[in-house]
Amino acid sequence: SVRGDVEVDYHHTVEDSGIVLGECMREALGDKCGITRYGHAYVPMDEALARVVVDLSNRPWLEFRAPGDTPDAQNFPFSLVEEFLRALSSNLRANLHVEVFYGRDGHHIAESVFKALARALRVAVSRDPRVTGVPSTKEVL
Repeated sequence: SVRGDVEVDYHHTVEDSGIVLGECMREALGDKCGITRYGHAYVPMDEALARVVVDLSNRPWLEFRAPGDTPDAQNFPFSLVEEFLRALSSNLRANLHVEVFYGRDGHHIAESVFKALARALRVAVSRDPRVTGVPSTKEVL
């Protein structure tokens, strides 16, 4: 469970959640030996479609593209999806590219983004038997 200053707004709680999850994931990945490193996924959710591309490169970056008029998901401001992902990217030290192609329902759009993120991460962290060390020509990530 998460506690925060939600009576003010959700911003700090959402950002802090991204920070903690990013740190935990980075720690769990260790030196990243043997992982695939890259992953991508497209996920439709009813009328919404999103794509997420991940590079676990130790070079944090978030490229987030969504229509400017994306509605909130019930009482959760859609803009906080980007804030969560920025905190996650920075603390996981991952390069994330997120694009929402279309959608009308803020809940469906957010759900398609997070499900695409999960599927892209699953591919990126999976073991590749062809990779014996760190998946980089520099031998370090």
